[in-house]
Amino acid sequence: MVSMARRLLRTKPADEIVAEGGHGEGGELRRTMTMWQLTLFSVGATLGTGIFVILGQAVPKAGPAVVASFVLAAVTALFSALSYAELAGTIPVSGSSYSYAYATMGELVAWVCGWCLMLEYAVSVAAVAVGWGEYLNRFLEDLSGTRLPDAVTHSPGDQGGVLNLTAILIVLLATWLLLRGASESARANVVFVLIKIVVLVFFCAVAFSAFRTGNLTPFAPLGMAGVTAAASQVFFSYIGFDAASTAGEEARDPKRDLPRAIILSLVIVTIVYVAVALSAVGAMHWRLFDPNTTEASLALVADRATGATWPGIVISFGAVVAIASVVLTVLYGQTRILFAMSRDGLIPKVFQRVDPRRQVPVANTLIVALFVSTLAGFIPLGQLAEATSIGTLFAFAIVNAGVLVLRRTRPELPRSFRTPFFPVTPILGVIFCFVVMAGLASVTWLAFGAWMAAGLLAYFLYGYRHSRLNRSTR
Repeated sequence: MVSMARRLLRTKPADEIVAEGGHGEGGELRRTMTMWQLTLFSVGATLGTGIFVILGQAVPKAGPAVVASFVLAAVTALFSALSYAELAGTIPVSGSSYSYAYATMGELVAWVCGWCLMLEYAVSVAAVAVGWGEYLNRFLEDLSGTRLPDAVTHSPGDQGGVLNLTAILIVLLATWLLLRGASESARANVVFVLIKIVVLVFFCAVAFSAFRTGNLTPFAPLGMAGVTAAASQVFFSYIGFDAASTAGEEARDPKRDLPRAIILSLVIVTIVYVAVALSAVGAMHWRLFDPNTTEASLALVADRATGATWPGIVISFGAVVAIASVVLTVLYGQTRILFAMSRDGLIPKVFQRVDPRRQVPVANTLIVALFVSTLAGFIPLGQLAEATSIGTLFAFAIVNAGVLVLRRTRPELPRSFRTPFFPVTPILGVIFCFVVMAGLASVTWLAFGAWMAAGLLAYFLYGYRHSRLNRSTR
């Protein structure tokens, strides 16, 4: 039992993890991504459905003070972002928080973290793909008055659903881009991100033209309790900034660029969120926001501000592009995390095979696309999709704790970025993550517990026996 415990908690040296970077079975990943491409990759994964949907749900809880809620949520995310930046600059590999946990807290914790990331990435991208069809329908309806039938835009079990072909379509489009190569995917994402930023800037310009200072008073009609309640909800709009860390083995200068990309992407997203929230509540009184019509909240504000319907069409188009960008970047992140786990022997070797011509893990990408397409096309995700948030927060907590451990165990490692105000910042990061987790619904905790139980079973049936680190120990 003592020997087994040692194996479960044995760490993989950070130097060894870095030395393996880019190497897979049959080929190597190609280092092509610049700092701006990494930044926009992170923005692409973060700036998506959150601002188009979550604002309409949060305003009734906080009133005009929803602006403060976005700032509070950004500060909460910043603690984890700073820890991510330090570890990404120290251990710049594709495994993201999985690899950071392996280097600091051992194999079992790393597996749990990687299993959480599977929940965050695979299930969340399926849920986002499901929503893409709904936004596409709204755009078509606003543009031409036509809609796609429910049979091809809803999953079986939903009203009128047979097969969600639109969700499968957007996953296949993202897969096609990923198979073309990392640089091609990055360039496509840059176009997507610039389009949705332009659309949100357009919204701000329209909304500020109808800005009324009276709409901001009283600023916090529901008090501080409303501000914090809304902050807990909008926090999930910031999940995704860690996507840049999954590109550690395809970045040109990862030690320099990854920390900058993570911090810069969080700054860009925060500025956009605050500007959109301020312009929205200034243009339309907060009591007019209906939580039952959240998908159209920005379009409604734009239409009321101009007295026309064409601004809503532009906003709907922006939502369609925003979701496409999220699907692309999150699907990419999932394949790279599985690539790192396969290289360590914890999952089958097929996930680390690299096509020597394209220099991408082709089989890995196709398997993930098949799994995500099945989820999106056939299964109503329900509470399982909500459980992605708790998996993400748990991974964030591990990253913050990893900074504390690595500073103590390997103080001599070169670090291109150091978390400021150490150890206060990572400690606050851990605390904030668990505080937000504590506020989640009990059914979300049950789904998370079931997912963890399945993960531990998979680890002891396969991962523990095939682990490269444990085989070398034996």
